[in-house]
Amino acid sequence: MEIEVIAAKRELQGTGASRRLRHAGKVPGIVYGGTAAPVQIELDHNALYHSLRKEAFHASVLTMNIDGAKESVLLRDAQWHPYKQQVLHVDFQRVDKTHKIHVKVPLHFLNADAAPGVKTGGGKVSHVMTEIDVSCLPGNLPEFIAVDMGGLELGHSIHVAELKLPEGVEFVAHILQENPAVASITLPKGMKSDEPAPGAAAPAA
Repeated sequence: MEIEVIAAKRELQGTGASRRLRHAGKVPGIVYGGTAAPVQIELDHNALYHSLRKEAFHASVLTMNIDGAKESVLLRDAQWHPYKQQVLHVDFQRVDKTHKIHVKVPLHFLNADAAPGVKTGGGKVSHVMTEIDVSCLPGNLPEFIAVDMGGLELGHSIHVAELKLPEGVEFVAHILQENPAVASITLPKGMKSDEPAPGAAAPAA
């Protein structure tokens, strides 16, 4: 799925110029990286706001259209107003399709309700991580990584090394070495291990 970002070059810079842009419903931003010089840009606030609410926008190679010229970029940062639903500034980084990129990709947890630790053990799913660092060529970047919890027992965890990655995608080295847990099933607080949880299946006679 190609996601296109429409922008225009921003000639005026500085705090005052950025404030006037925001009052006009625009967001100042920058595109940097690669062999070309950084380019100051402006984007429509409403369009950008709705794009930022979509998970794929944060973990996809985007097509940046600046005054009709297109290039591939990644969203690297978005600064928000402390209490208003307003985007103050965005950073995009150019990507080269022949060079690997490091990106945080969201985790999608599947089959948690069917896990023995939940269905018969009465446990509660705990998401230790919601995204993870991967390395791949831009063309191989997945929108998410699936975490199948269907076989997880009470008191057990799923670790990074157990996850299946799409072809051409690998975890960043230190993540593999540390092999942290991404999800676990534990008893609700205050409940003993031999006490049936509400809604848990009763043991067979």
